[in-house]
Amino acid sequence: MKRKWGTVLLSTLVVSSLTLSACGSDTPSKETKDKAPSGSTDKVSTAGFPIVKEPIKLKMFTRTAPANGPFKDMPVFQDYEKLSNVQVEWIEAPTDGFAEKKNLLFASNELPDVMYRSGLTPLEAIRYGTGGQLIPLEGLIDKYAPNLKKLMETYPEIRPAITTPEGHIYAIPGIVTVNSARTDKRWMNQAWLKKLNLKEPETTDELYEVLKAFRDKDPNGNGKQDEIPMTARASGGPGLGIPVADIMGGSFGLDKQLGYYINIENDKVNIWMGSDRNKEMLMFLNKLYSEKLLDQEVFSQKEAQYIAKQGTGNTGFFFDQTNNPMLGTKVNDQYIGISPVKGPHGDRLQLSAPVPRDFGAFAITSVNKNPEATMRWIDYFYSDEGSTLLRFGRQGDNYELRNGIPYYTDAFLATGNQSKITPYAGGGAPHLISEKVASFINPPQVQEAQKKLDPYMPKIFAAPLFDEQTSQQINILRNDIDKYYEEQTTKFIAGALSFDKWGEFQSTLKKMKIDELQKLYQDAYDKMKQKK
Repeated sequence: MKRKWGTVLLSTLVVSSLTLSACGSDTPSKETKDKAPSGSTDKVSTAGFPIVKEPIKLKMFTRTAPANGPFKDMPVFQDYEKLSNVQVEWIEAPTDGFAEKKNLLFASNELPDVMYRSGLTPLEAIRYGTGGQLIPLEGLIDKYAPNLKKLMETYPEIRPAITTPEGHIYAIPGIVTVNSARTDKRWMNQAWLKKLNLKEPETTDELYEVLKAFRDKDPNGNGKQDEIPMTARASGGPGLGIPVADIMGGSFGLDKQLGYYINIENDKVNIWMGSDRNKEMLMFLNKLYSEKLLDQEVFSQKEAQYIAKQGTGNTGFFFDQTNNPMLGTKVNDQYIGISPVKGPHGDRLQLSAPVPRDFGAFAITSVNKNPEATMRWIDYFYSDEGSTLLRFGRQGDNYELRNGIPYYTDAFLATGNQSKITPYAGGGAPHLISEKVASFINPPQVQEAQKKLDPYMPKIFAAPLFDEQTSQQINILRNDIDKYYEEQTTKFIAGALSFDKWGEFQSTLKKMKIDELQKLYQDAYDKMKQKK
């Protein structure tokens, strides 16, 4: 995605002003913040359907992926409205530019009732929660969310990942209990490998040679040098990382623990942005980019463009969770999952996410007059039954059961409309992803690809939630550091900044107090270890 820094700067200023205003005289009292607004609780059922006897309407702000249709047309929400008696008015914003629109909603205080598939970061949850714009959910979960509560008991790592030091939960995540849904696979064009008599690369050097062959030896057989050897997603915005660097970092020993650029070694937190290993990784990516082995649009392409490139079959190597089943069997069969390639020091890590995978997927705002009914509404999707409705639509029309597991019908698959009937296409929807509902994203081909990754997936520590004061400190530090780091990373890879400037880059990170940021993460990690 092209970086529109004017817009980003405005959003950054908005966020900073929000942080300051949260500390001012208009900040809600602790008594107000600790109490969720209450509707008529006697009219909300604690089990079964409908949730309410008389219909209520909720406004929900949501992100839409390029492949999605309007949410109001999705059978999941049409059918669930009849079941629950809860009507939803959707306020939709596309993936590109979503973060800016989300920030402006909070800045203007023109809030919906619910943030759905909202991708709230831990910093945002703390900021807007302590500022009174999001309500605490822990009491509502205990009384009105039996499915979510049970998952939190079954997977004890969920609760600390979403609970503030004060004991509040301001946002709930997507919960993923199947491994293959927590990481992007490494899809390589096996048809091209076979045609060029190449084997799957095992090292970064072998990957380089394979990509060169993809570029030079006309594997698509059209007599033109039009192949894309390797591509990846563009960044989703400041603070969200550079995807191609994130996923290739594992070959250089670079992990992303605690939701940041962090390695944890012998219980020591190390922010590795200015490290020699990171420099090596960026030099490798710069080599690929400068020789046109890495997509020249990797920093500017929209999500729809990236997905379209997968669908052409004219890409040699790319990264995605499922190999996009919406693209069709013909293209999918062209690709095979490979293992992470071994780097120059023998490193071979696979970037992955924790069980609470999509932090901040759902939150209730302070303007919501029916929080109890809202919590009942979302809790259904943390059951296998609700998740099946959300992911598969209507039984008979869209899916059938085979040995109790839902599968899309062949007739519906042939329409290519899977992403039009469900909000899960594009990721980030608040719901449960278990083995029972993962047939579409975890078919045999994906399972085989995941087997190549399983040995290299480290234990993941989720991003910690900090107290309000620490959160504000981190927000201030990261606003500058993240923007600078990701700008410079892009320039290093694209060749717009010489590696002769690496020392200057390290010095600037020091001046931006990266050591102070590291200490804050170390303290949070130490506290987390003490609680176990």
